[in-house]
Amino acid sequence: MVDVSGKQPTVRKAEASAFVAMSPEVLRALPQNPKGDPLEVARIAGIQAAKRTAELIPMCHPIPLSKVDVAAAIRKDGIAIRSLVRTTAVTGVEMEALVAASVAALTVYDMCKALDKGIAIREVVLLRKSGGKSGDYQRVPQQQKSQPKQQAQRAP
Repeated sequence: MVDVSGKQPTVRKAEASAFVAMSPEVLRALPQNPKGDPLEVARIAGIQAAKRTAELIPMCHPIPLSKVDVAAAIRKDGIAIRSLVRTTAVTGVEMEALVAASVAALTVYDMCKALDKGIAIREVVLLRKSGGKSGDYQRVPQQQKSQPKQQAQRAP
């Protein structure tokens, strides 16, 4: 792990997202899922995962989280997941946000796989982060990525 003992605690925040692509048939069957509400179970799983990130990712520091929020919303072609993680610490929470979104997406897959093994988890990305030495970051929207050298940029 990187030595962060010389750093001062600052407020840090990160947001991430994931998308679970599925057929209209699986989406229509969500309310009748025998395992329960996939969106609510995914929300809880994502929150729990963020809190355990240092146990899952070997070089992550365990850090106290002051807020974890995970939301899952039905879209016409799947489930959109967003996570928000906040702390006051000496290192950032990007990994916690990404783990939360990823585990929430995996939970939706687990709860729906009996209906369709072809469900796909796509677009697990860091949307933005703030705080720390490297400053703020905001992901460039997909339509702007076709422009050369603009895959990501730091927010002003």
